[in-house]
Amino acid sequence: MNPGSMKNILCMILGGGRGTRLYPLTAHRSKPAVPLAGKYRLIDIPISNCLNSGINKIYVLTQFLSVSLHRHISHSYRLDHFGGGFVEILAAQQTIESSEWYQGTADAVRQNVRYLQEPWIHQVLILSGDQLYRMDFHALVETHHNNRADITIAVIPVARGDAPSLGIVRLDDSGRVIHFVEKPQTEEALDSVRTPVEWIERRGITARNRQYLASMGIYLFNKDVLLTLLDHKPPYADFGKEVFPNSYRRYRVQAHLFDGYWEDLGTVKAYHQASLALTQDNPPFFFHAPEGVIYTRMRFLPASRISGATIQNCLVSDGCIVMQGADLKRSIIGVRSRICPNVTMRDTIMIGADRYETDEERRRNRLEGRPDIGIGEGSVIERAILDKDCRIGRNVRITNQRNLENADGPNYAIRDGIVVIPKEVIVPDGTVI
Repeated sequence: MNPGSMKNILCMILGGGRGTRLYPLTAHRSKPAVPLAGKYRLIDIPISNCLNSGINKIYVLTQFLSVSLHRHISHSYRLDHFGGGFVEILAAQQTIESSEWYQGTADAVRQNVRYLQEPWIHQVLILSGDQLYRMDFHALVETHHNNRADITIAVIPVARGDAPSLGIVRLDDSGRVIHFVEKPQTEEALDSVRTPVEWIERRGITARNRQYLASMGIYLFNKDVLLTLLDHKPPYADFGKEVFPNSYRRYRVQAHLFDGYWEDLGTVKAYHQASLALTQDNPPFFFHAPEGVIYTRMRFLPASRISGATIQNCLVSDGCIVMQGADLKRSIIGVRSRICPNVTMRDTIMIGADRYETDEERRRNRLEGRPDIGIGEGSVIERAILDKDCRIGRNVRITNQRNLENADGPNYAIRDGIVVIPKEVIVPDGTVI
């Protein structure tokens, strides 16, 4: 593969829709702007994978609540002008060609098709903005070039139980896609896209009963092929549901087999589970890996100060204060978090704060009966997500003691049994949730 070919790839990262499945984390921000692992944002994952692979011309397509995302990208990714790279937001807007909001992933790219017309662009890489994985796109591009593909799609082996929620492909011996079923539900549909274990293991991957190859939502298109598909009448709205299923019979669509960690964080439950998995002794995704660095905003925060607390299997970010007697297990503590004495925390994501309060502000809080930003003394938090700048009072219990699966209250939401305290919400002293 010609190393210069990476410079001829434009990446478009799809910001997704309203993010209703991640609500209330998406009440004030788009999905790609949702914080991750204490100090990152979801958008940092695909951008970092691109930069580490030599792809430095990146557009992020979004239309919902894009201010936070725009601020993060503008502060985090100021690329060297002499390298010719950029990371820019393309928000939905009225143009001569269109006055509508994005109707789907393919429509989002179509409405920005003028950015694909540059002569230096040979291929277009389409990525999602809400997945956690580490991939060297050199390997994907090499698969594309070696097979003279028109389109290359990344696929990952999954078990039969996972297949009904994903798009599944069947391949010929060369790895070319010859059949595709979106979310197969019947035994007949599942059997039609089952891949023999022997085929997978000949490629150096241990199948372990994973006989279904699922689309990861990662597509590499030759530019002329993508432009033709976007010009289809009637227009395709979505890549996964329309563009790809209608491509493999007309074009050479090649599969790139991937066997690393990959997780879609599009729901509160998936976000909570994947985040807490990062606290394990051997996490499935390793932010500390020397290769494939995940980039984010530089904040210039002080080291965290921990005073006589018990901390087990936690991620503690920069600039935190954890006071005497706090007992934290399997939790993520975001930047600038303040945890008062004798707080108990289990299986919880605390996203952190945008700023520190002054002593004068905390004095005024006491006079007005308002908790400080952070968690007050003696509170117990279990299986929860505390969004940014929450004010949790003293002796608060957030434990979902009624074991509700889904519910909404005046200062909380419960999704899949997980209590979410929205951004900037106040939970008064002694509250029980």
